[in-house]
Amino acid sequence: MLKKKNIGLIAHDACKKAMVGWVSFNAKKISAHNLICTGTTGKLIQDFYDEKYPELKVKVKRLKSGPLGGDQQMGALIAGNQIDVLVFLTDPMTMQPHDVDVKALIRLSSIENIVVACTLSSADFIISSSLFDYPYEAVKSNHEDYAKRIIDIK
Repeated sequence: MLKKKNIGLIAHDACKKAMVGWVSFNAKKISAHNLICTGTTGKLIQDFYDEKYPELKVKVKRLKSGPLGGDQQMGALIAGNQIDVLVFLTDPMTMQPHDVDVKALIRLSSIENIVVACTLSSADFIISSSLFDYPYEAVKSNHEDYAKRIIDIK
């Protein structure tokens, strides 16, 4: 993980306002990093930067809306080691029609050992960590034994 992190940002509908609030509170610090967001969340964050901090020239990479494939796109980036930190504000009080996609993202994040926050408190702790400001080499699990299990079966 380089000093400049690739930060994935996703928020369920009921959490989008909180996500923009978190981005607002940490605007200058996270603007130094690459922001990758699912559709509507990305639009709200881009609009925030364009309105409040146009001088920072932040460009948010927007994926599709979560339920329309954005969650899978983010998952592919995680599996491809292209996301360092994921802030995924979920709404625990509302049933999500794409709940399996949500679980898959959390599972992939665990497999790839990336930093994940699902609450504002955990996001605050991550961004305020001294480790956030420096290159960091996360221990990656070796999944070779799992990958070669089919060869062993034959």
